[in-house]
Amino acid sequence: MATFGDRCVLVYDIGGSHISAAVCAESDLVLGPVAKAAQPQSIDAFFDVLSQLASQATAGVCGIAGTVLAMPGPFDYLEGVSWMRHKMPYLYGVNVRHALAKRLGWKDEQVQFLNDAAAFLSGEIGAGAARGVSRTVGITLGTGIGSAFAVDGHLVTEGLGVPHGGEIWNLPFEDGIVEDLISTRSIQQGYKECTGNAREVAEIAAGAAQDPAAVEVFQEFGRDLGRVLRILLHDFAPEVVVIGGGISHAADLFLPAAHCELQGLALQLRISVLGDRAPLVGAGVSWFAGTATLPEQLAPDAATS
Repeated sequence: MATFGDRCVLVYDIGGSHISAAVCAESDLVLGPVAKAAQPQSIDAFFDVLSQLASQATAGVCGIAGTVLAMPGPFDYLEGVSWMRHKMPYLYGVNVRHALAKRLGWKDEQVQFLNDAAAFLSGEIGAGAARGVSRTVGITLGTGIGSAFAVDGHLVTEGLGVPHGGEIWNLPFEDGIVEDLISTRSIQQGYKECTGNAREVAEIAAGAAQDPAAVEVFQEFGRDLGRVLRILLHDFAPEVVVIGGGISHAADLFLPAAHCELQGLALQLRISVLGDRAPLVGAGVSWFAGTATLPEQLAPDAATS
């Protein structure tokens, strides 16, 4: 790859099933080739993968200023310490900043972090579906539901209608919490109840053209999503909600039902323009804006998860 003629940063998206890395240039937020690997299952393998992806992504690139990792929570984004138990439990209590800096031969301060949903929305604001929107919310649909809120292009984690840390996954909803209804497991459980078969979400979506049960399960998912957004976003009143994450690839199966639940509201649902690249671009945005290291998606006075 040719060298970038601009300031650039190494960016990572740490997902539940895979890890991606690329170089992001400051001008036009251009990404270099994206390197990917499956999510490892041990601490040594995790840092091996990060090192290997760094080598692939930065090949031929001069002047890498540092790196930003888009990480799921709970994670102390200021200190760089993971507190995840259900995802990547091998990282629990590990200072990821120090360990990765040592592997890459960098200073600790060159390794920074951002919540993954915040990175997704930052990417869409910088170069995607939320450009120029005054009030917007980013929703990532995958293993769980991620969320981030922004006003005039700046991420916010407090204020009218903004839940603690910008997170809605654990908010009470009906007989449980939001993530009971809006998640991979909710689709899988619904499909198994209808058919008796256990399948991955992508497999359910792929067979929907010949499978009425799959269609119904996704329509129910869309209705649930619409109700959640209508109720929980009422006070914040966004103009646009940008939807991303793995489940968004099946948007044609659930988005019409979600729209029906939102009738009468001045609210647009938009599917991510950048797709899987959004968190990588957003991580770059945060580096160049100098906001990546602040905990809980930029809120200086919010407690970390």
